[in-house]
Amino acid sequence: MKRITILVPESAVIEAVADPQYMFSAANMFLQANGKAPLFEVYLVGQQREVTFNNGMFSVHTDFLLDDVKETDLIIIPALFGDMKTAVELNRKAIPWLLNHYNNGVEIASLCLGAFLLASTGILNGKKCSTHWAFYNEFRETFPDVDIMDGSIITEENGVYSSGGANSYWNLLLYLLEKYTDRDTAILASKYFAIDIDRESQSAFMMFTGQKDHNDTEVKKVQEFIETNYQDKITVDDMAKLVAVSRRSLERRFKQTTDNTIIEYHQRVKIEAAKRCFESTRKNISEVMFDVGYTDTKAFRTVFKKITGLTPIEYRNKYSKII
Repeated sequence: MKRITILVPESAVIEAVADPQYMFSAANMFLQANGKAPLFEVYLVGQQREVTFNNGMFSVHTDFLLDDVKETDLIIIPALFGDMKTAVELNRKAIPWLLNHYNNGVEIASLCLGAFLLASTGILNGKKCSTHWAFYNEFRETFPDVDIMDGSIITEENGVYSSGGANSYWNLLLYLLEKYTDRDTAILASKYFAIDIDRESQSAFMMFTGQKDHNDTEVKKVQEFIETNYQDKITVDDMAKLVAVSRRSLERRFKQTTDNTIIEYHQRVKIEAAKRCFESTRKNISEVMFDVGYTDTKAFRTVFKKITGLTPIEYRNKYSKII
């Protein structure tokens, strides 16, 4: 039997507690329906016997307290909700518990913003991690020693798993189910829960708003110039002259504060504008391409797919609000 321990954190997303319990319990039913023995023992564990959510609107009764868990195979950390610093502090007692089990060979999987609690243990230092795209900047600032993977749905390294934002955690649950059972069981679960089993990126859902949570005045001036004039041809030399900073210094400071080069930032602003255009107008691919400052169809398509994971026509067909 595989023992699945689902941590029930304070300030959690209740669906991220219930869904893994549902997934692995349903997997037992699938296995039994195929004449196999059930494989999973699923437990809910918390700092207290009853954990409440949404100002008392919901509550979860745990099977065990943290110290009751002596052996397990996998610990799942559900997504947290609200202010991340506050949420982590509310679950401070779980940090040494997680670290102790990991050091004793237990695998750990964080769902979405559960990565903040996992990273607080130090387990992720020097490792790859996925989390919700909207919290990348905060995560990077809080945990500079963790390698956040832009756009990734799933990351795995040395028995540590993490997933991208919101419903992306279903893909990690399927990934774990396939690892512990087989491909057929995972496919059956994907059909039962109506999940795209092999989705690898959350890039198509990401909204680029620029990384301005810093105090570098010259870099902010360059960002604002790019966002206002994204249709135009912009060079690094032009930006260096704009803020009277040497090219080398500006490139270093821009990368350090935004985690993008100036060219990458310009591309991401252009593609975000193109996405909005595809979503809300009837313009064709060429019209949108020219509107955002591209003249080469191949270059536009290549950059668009690199950033969103979809071709321009795939994105338009999927997200256009205009019928």
